[in-house]
Amino acid sequence: MIYMQLAIEFLKIGVFAIGGGLASIPFLYDMSARTGWFQGEDIINMIAVSESTPGPLGINMATYVGYTVAGPAGGVIATLCTIAPSVLLLAVIAGLLERFMKNRWVKAAFYGLRPAVTALIAAAFWQVARAAFLHSERFMAGEGLQRQVKAAPLLLAVALFLLIVRYKKHPAIYLALAAAAGILLKM
Repeated sequence: MIYMQLAIEFLKIGVFAIGGGLASIPFLYDMSARTGWFQGEDIINMIAVSESTPGPLGINMATYVGYTVAGPAGGVIATLCTIAPSVLLLAVIAGLLERFMKNRWVKAAFYGLRPAVTALIAAAFWQVARAAFLHSERFMAGEGLQRQVKAAPLLLAVALFLLIVRYKKHPAIYLALAAAAGILLKM
């Protein structure tokens, strides 16, 4: 029964989370509230693990949830159900691509989807930021707030420097630096 529930939940995410992995985050919060499989705060860990592993964010999060809820088989089911709608849609579109993309109704539909995708990503950002900063026990006790207020100007300066100078190094270096900053901020 759990496999069927996983399949249905992730098929819904696969169908409605247009715009990639970030667009699936609001759906995961909803799933958390309805099923109780994981806590809303766990989504931050899912994002961290999913961003630091190879592959698309949404697929990695589906695998993470499926594995956590129902083991390896659950991970496979959640992953396959997340990608199945896109694969089926792409198979259909591939045959009709030339005519499909020239259709003014299709262009208008994709144009109209842009604000919806932007709103889903903004909602995901807000939920993650709120959970990361406002629901942390240490943050609520004031410890995190003091440390983050002190560290924020330094982190902002480093981020702006890297953005302006376009310091090109391997992404693993940035991941390691971000992990170190997170560890230092938690101490």
